[in-house]
This record gives sequence, structure tokens and C-alpha cells, in this order.
Amino acid sequence: MEYAPVKPPITVEDLQKVDIRIGTILTVEEVPGSRKLVSLGVDFGDHQRTVLAGLKQEREDPSEIIGRQSLFVMNLPPRTMAGHTSEGMLFDIGYEDGICPVLAIPEKAVPNGSRAG
Repeated sequence: MEYAPVKPPITVEDLQKVDIRIGTILTVEEVPGSRKLVSLGVDFGDHQRTVLAGLKQEREDPSEIIGRQSLFVMNLPPRTMAGHTSEGMLFDIGYEDGICPVLAIPEKAVPNGSRAG
């Protein structure tokens, strides 16, 4: 594997702007007409959100992540893709490096909505 260079420095204040939280994936549904996207129903404790993720080509069975906790970026503006709105971003590991992505998960279960940082 070829390692990417470390990105330029940011301030602690920049990092504190990113709201990353734990959510439990409740549902995984196909997005009609999309080759890549699935729609995740995610429980964040005090509310649920729909998050679109490009998992169709990364996993033989995207539904295998139902019931798993993972990290999500919460404070991105809603984004419409393939006619559906995503209310966050799944924070996975590996995609940018060209390897099969894996979920960024806590070492043990924590309350949904818990913040990373």
C-alpha cells in the first residue's frame, strides 16, 4: 500500500467544528437508480436520521451492518443524491486509500449520540 502524505496542520478550533457522533444503524435500504448508494436509517439517541452511503459496490451484503454502531459526521448540510437527501456522513476507514472500507466503530457499545473528540 502506498501511504498518503499527512494533510496540512489545522487548529484545535477547526477540529472542534466537526461534530462526530456514534449512531446505531437500524436499516439499510437500496436507493433505486443508484449503482453505489444505500440509505441508512441511523439512531442517534434523541433522534433518527437518514444517511446515504456508497456501500453497494464495497460490500457483498450491505445489510450486514444493521445493528452495528459507527461514527457519523453530523453537521454537514443536507445533501441530495440520486433524488434522496442525506443528513450526515458515515465515517469509514479505507475508502480514500483504495482498500475495502470498514466501519469506524467503538471498542464497546456506548450510548447513541455520544460525541467523538
